[in-house]
Amino acid sequence: MARPPVSDSKPQRGRPRDPERGRRILEAAQKHFNEHGLERASVDAIAADAGVSKMTVYSNFGSKEGLFHAVVRDKTVAVMAGVAGAGELDPNQPEQALLAIGARFLELSRGEDALGALRSVYGVAGAQPEVCQGLYKEGPERVNGELAAYLRLAHAAGTLKVRNPLQAADLFLSMFMGSGHIRGLLKLKMPDSRENKALLHEAVRVFMAAFGT
Repeated sequence: MARPPVSDSKPQRGRPRDPERGRRILEAAQKHFNEHGLERASVDAIAADAGVSKMTVYSNFGSKEGLFHAVVRDKTVAVMAGVAGAGELDPNQPEQALLAIGARFLELSRGEDALGALRSVYGVAGAQPEVCQGLYKEGPERVNGELAAYLRLAHAAGTLKVRNPLQAADLFLSMFMGSGHIRGLLKLKMPDSRENKALLHEAVRVFMAAFGT
């Protein structure tokens, strides 16, 4: 697709930005990227849906790839912001803490915002390494690190015995990324609340059996 005649694909610096206009652009872009993927999404259509000119999109985001990166960053930050940090959890009550973390992670990871971002990024894996790295850093790496920080506190408190907190955190979160998650990515019927609750309690039981004192 032909781009407007700009000499630099990077966003122009020093220009005042309208937060409401930026929000409209990101929302329109997410819709089009979710429906069409990066390659087939049209900047013209995104601009029209957002009620701005195509030049406005390019002046704020530099390129279609820059806009895609901004959408991924915006959604992954919003999704992962709901996962509690280590400082908010009681290291003396690991079972309750894991139930809370698992419930929130399960809810967020199966939400359409997270699933839509993953579907979009899978379509450009390899071709857009910076976009993929951004999603990984703001999503899985961030929440895994926060859970590992809690596990270190619980280990120090003597309520869990965790030799490798990052590995243990990865194992716990991986228990929620099975068939239900795949069904969500494929836009198939998702597990109901009863199935999710059963998965949550079994995941915590297995983790406590492996790492409890």
